[in-house]
Amino acid sequence: MNRRTTYQLQQLAIITVVWLIIGFLIPFYDHLALSTMNAVPPVPKYTLPEAILINMGAALTGALLGGSFLVFFVNVRFRDKSYGYTILAVALCFLLVIVIVNLLLRLFSIPSDPYRIMKNCMVWGIVVTVTQLFLQINNKFGQGVFWNILRGKYNTPREEQRIFMFLDLNASTTIAERLGDKKYHAFLKDIFTDITNPILDNKGEIYQYVGDEVIVAWKYDEGIQNSKCVQCFFDIKWQLQQLHHKYMRQYEVAPSFKAGIHCGKVVAGEVGIIKRDITYSGDVLNTTSRIQNMCKEFNEEVIVSGDLVASLRLAGNFVTQSLGSIKLKGKQKEMLLIALKSMAMD
Repeated sequence: MNRRTTYQLQQLAIITVVWLIIGFLIPFYDHLALSTMNAVPPVPKYTLPEAILINMGAALTGALLGGSFLVFFVNVRFRDKSYGYTILAVALCFLLVIVIVNLLLRLFSIPSDPYRIMKNCMVWGIVVTVTQLFLQINNKFGQGVFWNILRGKYNTPREEQRIFMFLDLNASTTIAERLGDKKYHAFLKDIFTDITNPILDNKGEIYQYVGDEVIVAWKYDEGIQNSKCVQCFFDIKWQLQQLHHKYMRQYEVAPSFKAGIHCGKVVAGEVGIIKRDITYSGDVLNTTSRIQNMCKEFNEEVIVSGDLVASLRLAGNFVTQSLGSIKLKGKQKEMLLIALKSMAMD
């Protein structure tokens, strides 16, 4: 199972749990309201346990059907669309789920009344809409970032060991001049969309888009596992090669990247008031950028620091070439740099 599917299943699991809790609270609230107002139950032989069971069953059905539709279809097919654009698809999904749930209730001869159906439609309409909103907000912030902000994980800055890869588009200035501003923006948008899956599959986190550059981060243990931080670059390269005809047809140019990869300690913490974000600070980021800049000088597509290579298992999968100990711009100490090539792509 790839990283994308795992992440989507996690989202579906969260939706299911939350909707089950709501399915429990709705009949419980109704029961309290009936008890407080000394009202007559809406249907004969009304009991709280039965109402809870029915509502939680409906919530589970709705989560598995509607939640799956939101996670696996709407937020994949329409992931580059605005929130408003997805409302129609979500509304259709919601109406379909309501119809299916009510058919199931009738199938099992479970009594219901028009008032209760109307109330549940209003409540679950709000639940579905808010669920879609949170899914899109989470996608905008990046995997896990929104959740970390909500629970205040980085309210207090903390030191972490991270791996960073700076991806830079080759010949970006020339391409921008040829395509023009508007078409170049569409070109970048397509690229960033197409390279997302290889990044996620290699457990990377998209930290920032900076112009035509992408900064990818890994937790140290996940990045060195099976050399995923390095494999990610070559998976991106392979993905873009598969889409060569698409880019030539639409833009008459095929994208390619160069990259620098390095590891080290950074301080992670929240910044901003109006626009809150989680940022990393530390020398490792500047160093990774300098390493990436050396790709052009040595005519290499990916260069990795010797410190990181020492922790990776590259034998059998990658060809390494030592570039020697280089004094990077703005640095006092020399650093061993290693150029890499994939044996699978040679």
